[in-house]
Amino acid sequence: MNKALWLVVLLPVMAMAEPIVTDSTTKSTVHTTGSVTTTLKSPPPSAISPSLGGSNSDSCTIGVAGAVQTQILGISAGTTTRDLNCERLKNAKTLYDMGMKVAAVSVLCQDLRVFDAMIMAGTPCPYNGIIGADAKIAWENDEGEIPQPEVITKFDSKEFLLSVGGAVLGLLLLL
Repeated sequence: MNKALWLVVLLPVMAMAEPIVTDSTTKSTVHTTGSVTTTLKSPPPSAISPSLGGSNSDSCTIGVAGAVQTQILGISAGTTTRDLNCERLKNAKTLYDMGMKVAAVSVLCQDLRVFDAMIMAGTPCPYNGIIGADAKIAWENDEGEIPQPEVITKFDSKEFLLSVGGAVLGLLLLL
């Protein structure tokens, strides 16, 4: 029983003993030599082509625009092109709305496709105010007045390469 008492009294006293503390101090000096490089990143320059909108407009023009950008130089340009078929249709509609039906058909007959379609339908285009079968005879007697097919130019690769080469040379001279 002596041993049990000893354990009950001695163990709590041992637990309350102070911990062992170790204290150390270190002194050091660090010397650093180097260089710093700063890189500034900015967004690339941009050439913005002009806005040539044709939506909801009553003009018969088509907008064409483009832009080219290099690190130094930016070029943008734009233009409009007349749409002759659109003008023909608007003129014919305006004449028709004013009650001038023969004049409206005459405007449309300036297109060879419409002229041919009218002949095939058995209703030839008016000729100097003459309509119907008499107009057909008048057209046959004066074939020089029949609308001619529209000339469609073929793509000329040599001309294209010369124009692209000239543009590249111009850009190089600007740089």
